[in-house]
Amino acid sequence: MNADGISKTRRYSYLKKILERAGPFCHPEFEPSPEIFNFISNSCKILVIGAGGLGCELLKNLGMMGFRDIHVIDMDTIDLSNLNRQFLFRRKDIGKPKAEVAASFINKRIPGCNVVAHYCKIQDFDEDFYRQFNLVICGLDSIVARRWINGMLISMLSYDDNGELDQSTLIPIIDGGTEGFKGNARIILPGITACIECTLDLFPPQIVYPLCTIASTPRLPEHCIEYVRILQWPKEKPFEGAIDGDDPTHVNWIYEKAQERASQFGIHGVTYRLVQGVVKHIIPAVASTNAVIAAVCVTEAFKLATSCCSTLNNYMVFNDVDGVYTYSYEAERKDDCLVCSPASRPKYVDVSHDGIKLNEFIELLSTGQYQMKSPGIVTEFEGKNRTLYMSTVPSIEERTRDNLKKTLKELNLINGSKLLITDPTNPVTLEVILRFAEIND
Repeated sequence: MNADGISKTRRYSYLKKILERAGPFCHPEFEPSPEIFNFISNSCKILVIGAGGLGCELLKNLGMMGFRDIHVIDMDTIDLSNLNRQFLFRRKDIGKPKAEVAASFINKRIPGCNVVAHYCKIQDFDEDFYRQFNLVICGLDSIVARRWINGMLISMLSYDDNGELDQSTLIPIIDGGTEGFKGNARIILPGITACIECTLDLFPPQIVYPLCTIASTPRLPEHCIEYVRILQWPKEKPFEGAIDGDDPTHVNWIYEKAQERASQFGIHGVTYRLVQGVVKHIIPAVASTNAVIAAVCVTEAFKLATSCCSTLNNYMVFNDVDGVYTYSYEAERKDDCLVCSPASRPKYVDVSHDGIKLNEFIELLSTGQYQMKSPGIVTEFEGKNRTLYMSTVPSIEERTRDNLKKTLKELNLINGSKLLITDPTNPVTLEVILRFAEIND
């Protein structure tokens, strides 16, 4: 046996003890075999989404646990502030893509490991790309991105004529999240267990400003900043590419435009620092919390891939603010979830009456149980699809803006009307049925 073979045998000897012999904590259906390790090292394909503080830990742990075929997606570049907790990066890497630097580091450090980097958004890939993976592990700081990948993997599920799920189309999601000294880890089996949409109330409260408020009736300095970021930037295109919250010229342009809009509406409080905070969505991070949550996520990935032990069921919370405290429980699936409830079951959106205005309806979709970001609404009228409002395309937004002040009744929406809703939180169009409480009562 050559030196590499000896090194490999020693490196993973502790894993082989778990996989090649039974123990008191084994899953009842687990059958020890050397082939299990061969599967995770040669056949199991894992996608890691995010190469930040949590993602760096995930990649390192996966490589050290014997997984060899790993892909990582991240759209960000390395900033100086990342270096205190994202340990795969060095000062010389500042400005380089996180995914590429992280993949290169792991490939050099762990012999035989092949991490493939994708410096892009998750939305840049279609379902054919995601179908190739056995597991998806999320190390994200964005709830929108979590919801998007959740929707993508659910949209890939297949059912037979009896409505039974085809298990071969199921790709488990392991999701980790941290905020300061708090964190969580969870397992999502799309179509079986609670999905991201089922448990939106478990996430820290997100500051969401409805697009209709931003566009027509701003009241806060944040409304003015978001108006410039979401509507003016794509329309005027002052610089090439997307907004970079670390580029002073980008931030200063938004700051000046936001001040102009604020003065038009008599709003005070737009500052350069506030603009930076709104644009960058800064979330505090602690290295030790990342390490704990990543360890849990990769352990669950190992259990799912090998069936050596029962997996988490299905949500774990970690808190070390005043000591170390953790507990787990089963997050329950919502029968009326707009995303993961069976396709055969109608999906309803309830409103109080047909006299509410379209901007109030959009605000309903942007808050509470739905928490959409910028919903676009299409309905069928006289046999044709009619766009009621869509903020993501400037030309359509301008053309449909007058509808915001109209009531649902004036827009010919009745109880039972079918709506097609698009939103950045989901890769597919949601078909929902409008239901008025005044009629149901």
